[in-house]
Amino acid sequence: MKYVFPAVFEKDEDKISVRVPDVKGCITFGDDMADAMEMAKDALEMMLVHFEDHGEPIPSASDIKAIETRGVVSYVLADTDEWRKSMDNKAVKKTLSIPNWLNVKAETAGVNFSQVLQEALKQRLNIA
Repeated sequence: MKYVFPAVFEKDEDKISVRVPDVKGCITFGDDMADAMEMAKDALEMMLVHFEDHGEPIPSASDIKAIETRGVVSYVLADTDEWRKSMDNKAVKKTLSIPNWLNVKAETAGVNFSQVLQEALKQRLNIA
C-alpha cells in the first residue's frame, strides 16, 4: 500500500529532526536534509507496516497547510509493499499438498518448488 503523510523537518545544532504528526511515535533524524528524508520514509513505512500487520487503523493524513512549525513541512511517500520486499525477506516454511503424479513429474524435471510457488504468488497478486 502507498500512503502520503506530511512530516516536519526542524534543524537542530547538528542534525535535522523529523516527526510525522499524524503517526504517534514516528520520530527520527538525519545528518542532512537528504538523509532526513530517507529516514522519515523508512520510519513511516516501518510504523505503517506494524499497523497493517496488527490490524490497527491507519491514521488520516493532516492537511499540510494546517501544520505549524519553525522548520519545514514536506510530504513523505511511504510504500509498505516495497518496504516489506526490501526488509522482510526471511523464509517462511509452508506445508501444502499436490497430487502425487504431479509431484513425481515435477521432481523428475528438477523443479524448484519454492521458486515456482513464489513466482505463482507474485503473478496472482500482481506483484513485480
